Amino acid sequence: MSDEQKVKKIIEEQKKQNEVDTQMSEDKTLIENQQFFVFDNNAKSSTEEMIKQQLRENAGNQTLNANDPENHISDEDKRRSTEKHQEQHVQQKEETPFHSFSDQIVPYLQPPPQQEVQVSDSPKSENVTQETEQENTEETEGKRAKEHKLTNSNSGVSETWNPDGGNTGSSPKESLESRKSWSTQASQSQNEKERRKDESEGDEGNGNIDGYTWRLCNETTGPDFIPCLDNTKAIQQLRTTAHYEHRERHCPEEGPVCLVPLPEGYKVPIPWPKSRDKIWYRNVPHPMLAEVKGHQNWVRVTGEIITFPGGGTQFIHGALHYIDFIQQAVPKIAWGKYTRVSLDVGCGVASFGGYLFERDVLTMSFAPKDEHDAQIQFALERGIPAISAVMGTKRLQFPSNVFDLVHCARCRVPWHIDGGKLLLELNRVLRPGGYFVWSATPVYQKLGEDVEIWNAMSNLTVSMCWELVTIKMDKLNSAGFAIYRKPTTNECYEKRNQMTPPMCQNEEDPNAAWYVPLQACVHRVPVDKAERGSQWPEAWPHRLQRPPYWLNSSQMGIYGRPAPQDFTRDYKHWRYVVSTSYMSGLGINWSNVRNVMDMRAVYGGFAAALKDLQVWVMNVVNVNSPDTLPIIYERGLFGIYHDWCESFSTYPRSYDLLHADHLFSQLKNRCKLVPVMAEVDRIIRPGGKLIVRDEPSAVTEVENFLKSLHWEILFAFSKDQEGVLSAQKGNWRPDTYQPSS
Repeated sequence: MSDEQKVKKIIEEQKKQNEVDTQMSEDKTLIENQQFFVFDNNAKSSTEEMIKQQLRENAGNQTLNANDPENHISDEDKRRSTEKHQEQHVQQKEETPFHSFSDQIVPYLQPPPQQEVQVSDSPKSENVTQETEQENTEETEGKRAKEHKLTNSNSGVSETWNPDGGNTGSSPKESLESRKSWSTQASQSQNEKERRKDESEGDEGNGNIDGYTWRLCNETTGPDFIPCLDNTKAIQQLRTTAHYEHRERHCPEEGPVCLVPLPEGYKVPIPWPKSRDKIWYRNVPHPMLAEVKGHQNWVRVTGEIITFPGGGTQFIHGALHYIDFIQQAVPKIAWGKYTRVSLDVGCGVASFGGYLFERDVLTMSFAPKDEHDAQIQFALERGIPAISAVMGTKRLQFPSNVFDLVHCARCRVPWHIDGGKLLLELNRVLRPGGYFVWSATPVYQKLGEDVEIWNAMSNLTVSMCWELVTIKMDKLNSAGFAIYRKPTTNECYEKRNQMTPPMCQNEEDPNAAWYVPLQACVHRVPVDKAERGSQWPEAWPHRLQRPPYWLNSSQMGIYGRPAPQDFTRDYKHWRYVVSTSYMSGLGINWSNVRNVMDMRAVYGGFAAALKDLQVWVMNVVNVNSPDTLPIIYERGLFGIYHDWCESFSTYPRSYDLLHADHLFSQLKNRCKLVPVMAEVDRIIRPGGKLIVRDEPSAVTEVENFLKSLHWEILFAFSKDQEGVLSAQKGNWRPDTYQPSS
């Protein structure tokens, strides 16, 4: 199914949803230069007809002039019309999803025709064909978006849901009262780093970039610079690196304000799904991994192309056979149904996670930035979700009890040392009843060291009350694995003869994950039926659209409604926004989008609305925001905690699209925006897009920054309390380098 067909499918599903739920029966109010009229979704005039009418009016230069007496409607008339409109729909209003003015002004319901990108066997012709087609498509869409901006710059303000049921003309915002009901990572993580002082004063803090000159990061950093992982000064001051401290995050006190150079000969990435099997060598010019792991079918270099045969250390003959063999060993794993969200530790080039997409499984893959040259960069260039992280001295940046399955294939992690701290960290993030697949030589070899490790692991897993479900040998790959299952009750813990490892103290919050040191203790399993983790989520895809069973109606949601209602409204809101606006009105060709990040996810509604497209979304929950990340995992999506006052743990040029919903207006009160914008520029690819929805002042600041970075503004619109911006990164880089410190 093509992306165009998928877009049509999304729109059709939205229309069906509207008819079934009558959620979209509320009239839409449009204002065009004070011209006021009512538009009813259930009336004969459909959304598409309304948009066509807008196009006809724009094409015929029939834009109404507010200064013309014939077109002027008095404030009293508008007031009466508004009251009549509200009275007619007071019953339906309670169930109407919220949306903003920008959702109504989009002139295209269907995206422009998208050509399938053909990748030939010839590297030269492949590059020329791909670059030409993408440039033509992007030029056409950019032109349409600009025409859109010109013809609609004064139109559209919609009736917007807010906690009080009134009309605000802006997207839903967090309820201040609701913050009392939600914890944040900043408050949960007792060892969280001291936040920077407010530095909003001065040119850099308030977004004034007059006279600011961008420079390339100093020559020693190179095109693969990750500020929080390549902080040489901090790493040199470490007392020890025995527990991989040098692979952990060590962020500079001041975020970098320089730009990362492009690799020489950088090309437009090969699109998914072809990218799973091959990428451009010039985009990730690191041949060492091919030399070291080529015999295991990890990666090979062939001229201008790097290929990925789909193998791994434990599955040389292909990941799909290995994946299916795991399910044959334990049928209850049920890829894509029972098991939806998995974690791959020490993932290599992430072929395990890349092929699990075929089984409808979303995998968070991670590995450290180490001597295995750019393995995570390979994964991201392939279009496979991955982050740079390590099993070291601190907790992973995930909530507790969220992964359905954890996988380790020769991941080189010493699970059994230090009282089992590292395996106990997996126990923290693994869902009760979830599986741990350990594919390593101690499982099936009888060498002295292997036997020693196996005995230590056996003692540790028994003391952790993990059930050894099975041990299987894969004859095709001449390897084996052991599969363990985490308990669903605390009965075993209470019957242990030796309390080693000990139970965690009650005040030890299992959800605190931001710079929290590891502890060698076991967290109790949730058993209360109303508690998160006490029940397995619904099967995919039902879990995507239904509020989690543990989301309590007595708890106020982020936007001020009871939490389950808040969840449902957020989901319908983003389905509406994506289908009627993002798919066609912002100058974005979605066939060129694979790696997506929602920089300020709440319930994960934006990611859920993209379900039918061939994209994956990294949902980021900010450490100072309400902790909604467990909800995102519960619905079969994934994400991570982060503070955008620091750099993200990923390589440059990782993402095709970043989405920032009311992020920058919050950030600028906590840290300077210059390093934040430099970080945005770092992690997005040339040709990649940024969508911003925020207060008009914040949108204007971001737009000014982007212009200084030579980005192309595809769409910009502000009205009342909200602005929308769409922009595309180019290939521009400064000519001068930042001096070495």
